Amino acid sequence: MLELPPLGLYVHIPWCVRKCPYCDFNSHERPGAGIPEAAYVEALCGEIALNKKIRLIETVFFGGGTPSLFQPESFARLHGRLAERKCLAPEAEITLEANPGTAEAGRFAAYRAAGINRLSIGVQSFDDAALARLGRIHGGADARAAFTIAREAGFDNINLDLMFGLPRQSQSQALRDLETAIALAPEHISWYQLTLEPNTVFWRRPPRLPPERLIDTAQEAGIALLESAGYARYEVSAFARPGKACRHNLNYWRFGDYLGIGAGAHGKLTDPAADRIIRTRKTRMPSHYLAAAEKTMTSEVAHGERPLEYLMNTLRLREGFAPADFERRTGIAFDAIGEKLECLRRDGLLEGDGNTIRASARGYRLLDSLLGKL
Repeated sequence: MLELPPLGLYVHIPWCVRKCPYCDFNSHERPGAGIPEAAYVEALCGEIALNKKIRLIETVFFGGGTPSLFQPESFARLHGRLAERKCLAPEAEITLEANPGTAEAGRFAAYRAAGINRLSIGVQSFDDAALARLGRIHGGADARAAFTIAREAGFDNINLDLMFGLPRQSQSQALRDLETAIALAPEHISWYQLTLEPNTVFWRRPPRLPPERLIDTAQEAGIALLESAGYARYEVSAFARPGKACRHNLNYWRFGDYLGIGAGAHGKLTDPAADRIIRTRKTRMPSHYLAAAEKTMTSEVAHGERPLEYLMNTLRLREGFAPADFERRTGIAFDAIGEKLECLRRDGLLEGDGNTIRASARGYRLLDSLLGKL
């Protein structure tokens, strides 16, 4: 029987100072006339006020783009609108993505006062030459300074975003980035491989990346380094101190619900009474989003697509999933996928004790292949 899962809120802020050549997100360089911040915040507040699907929100994530280009007062206003709806859980995790390359680091204390209690700082690398090749506007010193300022502002839950497999990056350089991050002692580290995505500058003009063999050995060494420093790998590219896993992202991977507001934002909403799971997406271009009276497009997740969508998410987690949870989140009997999963278990890609099913160590290394077999 389909049940109502926890709800998160994703707020997309689509502007940045400069579009990075590897970025395929819905982000747009700051217009010469300036960001229409007041109008955009008003549109977001309007969505919150009118949205009939809002129930208790357990996590909020301000993503982008570069959300920290917005003034702290904008986030305070959005927080106030949620408070008016009485829909924000008292212990809600509220994350703001921040770029160390702009002056907003000095505003971290004001972000904290506006209700933000978790920061995700887009470092990518601490190596100045690597950052230049990535088209980033900050240097390694800027990243370290932003982290220090965030700590001084009272943030006790900080993620550092790092990438490996960068153009011309050696294994020792990749591990040096991790060592620098670990020395700062954040609560969470996201460490993922640079990939070349369509509709990006790097896709049209590919840089020279390290060979796959080097990337694989660097990844294995990096995982060992992080785990030895007390960062547990709870998802493919996410490592956290005990109790500091990103609750918002965990809700995604556990096939939870989330409202998406802002230009290009996506959402997922469950309607148990109608046995429906709905995907939503907002008008993509910021100018169109601001001008549109109706900003939301919807589509239904077909009954037969639910198992794959669920497994594509939950098998990314080291914890795996419980068969009973599969049934609650998809509304489909576990027997419908039991034979397929048993084949994968015999192939050594899955393991479990009957109460929990997860990717084996081999399956986790070959996760793309595992998901492909599904």
